[in-house]
Amino acid sequence: MLVKFCIYYQKIGEKTIMNYINTLKRIRERKTNYHKRSSLLLSKKKFITIKVTNQNILTQIIEPLITGDKVITSAHSTNLQKIGWKGSLNSLPACYLTGLLLGKKAIFKGINNAILYTGKDTFTERISACLKGIIDGGIEIPSSQDSFPSTERISGEHISAYASDLKSDAGTYNKRFSTIIKNGLNPENYKSHFEECKEKIMNIDVQNFIRNENNNVQKSNKHDKINQTEGRLNQ
Repeated sequence: MLVKFCIYYQKIGEKTIMNYINTLKRIRERKTNYHKRSSLLLSKKKFITIKVTNQNILTQIIEPLITGDKVITSAHSTNLQKIGWKGSLNSLPACYLTGLLLGKKAIFKGINNAILYTGKDTFTERISACLKGIIDGGIEIPSSQDSFPSTERISGEHISAYASDLKSDAGTYNKRFSTIIKNGLNPENYKSHFEECKEKIMNIDVQNFIRNENNNVQKSNKHDKINQTEGRLNQ
């Protein structure tokens, strides 16, 4: 849909006139970079998207088709809780582990290479950590080693060090790490906990993990349908 959105002023002689530039709706809403999008489609390669929110991380491997984009496989940071992760769901370690899980699932699906598509998003340290995890999971992705965070930051060593320094201030310590402590994790052990979860993902039974995921989705959908039916009956 073309809309008159972009306004610019052009000076002709002593007069200044106002003109419009026709733009696509998704450009106006800052949702799509069509220059990147066209290059992506011309490459004919599967691509990876990484979305980091204030609470979670979602990463997907997508295949562009004429009928629309098809999600082949995905990983969400909440999936990490199923393997025992007790840390933050959007920290650098969580980004890496989510990417690592996606990499293992992609290999199981027969995908061994892809490209990163950021669209209108900025390439941040968290996206970089997730990308590093996907590569370590076995997927070939054009990238530069210089763009990745250090091993110490990916493993959460900086979080462990910060927790150790902060422990003398009990009030601030409990406030900053309340969720982690509630989950049963000692913040000073963040790095060792990361290494344990990383090892679990590296040795995960992907087929069984995906089967359990599908079963949980089916149960959730069935539960939602029952609730909807009960709601109509009670009206």
